[in-house]
This record gives sequence, structure tokens and C-alpha cells, in this order.
Amino acid sequence: MSGGEVAGILVAVFWAILVSFIALALVRLAQTLRAATKLVAEVTEQAVPLLADASATVRSAHTQLARVDSITADVQEVTANASALSSTVSTAFGGPLVKVAAFGYGVRRAMGRRSAPADPAAQGTVFIGKTAGGKLPSARRGGGRRIRGKG
Repeated sequence: MSGGEVAGILVAVFWAILVSFIALALVRLAQTLRAATKLVAEVTEQAVPLLADASATVRSAHTQLARVDSITADVQEVTANASALSSTVSTAFGGPLVKVAAFGYGVRRAMGRRSAPADPAAQGTVFIGKTAGGKLPSARRGGGRRIRGKG
């Protein structure tokens, strides 16, 4: 065998080994692509219903938020009306009720003095700062405090 024939055989063996490795790599790549395709199909089958459920949940939440917003607006309006009503009632009845209460207190006090038994000795005719026929108040009697001598 000549050198050219040996070189040709070596090149042919090298190409056979190279083609085998490339074929093996292509087979592994095909398996990987099949597994990835299967995985994508499964994810798609599960993701589509999940996305539909999520979309329905978001729509429901939006509807509930719209209801809460309208309820909040109604509560705010009721609060403003209650505040205005309270202010109106306070203005309309506050002053007169205080006056009626004060009048009632005065009437009760006057009736209490009228219905109390009169002490004839305590009541007398007053002449310019002096009481005729009655007792002097304790401060004027001089009997409140006695000054005692030292010792």
C-alpha cells in the first residue's frame, strides 16, 4: 500500500467517526426537541384555563371594587347629610333648649323657696340694712369667733 492509499483510508475512517458523532448529536437533539415540544404542549394545556380563571377573577374584583366605590360614595353623602342635619338641629334647638332648661331651673328653685316652711323669726321687715323683728345673720352677730386672751 502506498502512502496515498493509507492517507485515504485514514481520512475515510475519520469521516466515518465524525459522521457517527454528528448523527448521535442529532438524535439527542431530536429527543430534546420532542421533550420540549411535549412540555410546551402540557404547559399550554394548563396555562390557558389558568389564564381564563385569572381573567374572570380580575373582572369579578373590578366589579366588586366598583360596588365598593359606589357604597363609599353613598356613605360619604350620608355622612355629609348627617353632619348638616346635626348642625341644623344644634342651631335650631340648641339655644332655645338651653333657655328652656334655664327657665325650668329657675321655676323649680322659685317653687322650692315658696314651698319651704317659712320661719317667722328669720323673716322680718328690712329697714335700710337692718332687720326688724328678726335675727341678724351670723356674721353680724359677732358670736362667730371669740378672741381669747393670751395665757
